[in-house]
Amino acid sequence: MTLKRIDVNPRMSQVVVHGNTIYTAGIVADDPNADIGGQTGQILDKIDNYLIQCGSNKTKIISATIWLADMSDFSAMNEVWDMWVPKGETPARACVESTLATPKYKVEIRVIAAV
Repeated sequence: MTLKRIDVNPRMSQVVVHGNTIYTAGIVADDPNADIGGQTGQILDKIDNYLIQCGSNKTKIISATIWLADMSDFSAMNEVWDMWVPKGETPARACVESTLATPKYKVEIRVIAAV
């Protein structure tokens, strides 16, 4: 079975497609100066774009993992998430607090989806 890799650099690929399954890396915002809502929106836009490149969409997300730098941002992140995620087709999801790569990042999200 072949692998398709998207946005590859010496350390990692942002997306790997194996068979009919899409795996994203942890995705962060391009503008880390945005607030939690802004960062979440940027990330979800990137996820949408990656899924489209792979012939999929957010209705086919199987699971999502969300890392928050501060759980006090949970409600504000969920406001954006809840507007984005398809009603009735929500993925399995985990959300935890974690120290992220740099202090400016407030949220990081990875998904696994079907093609």
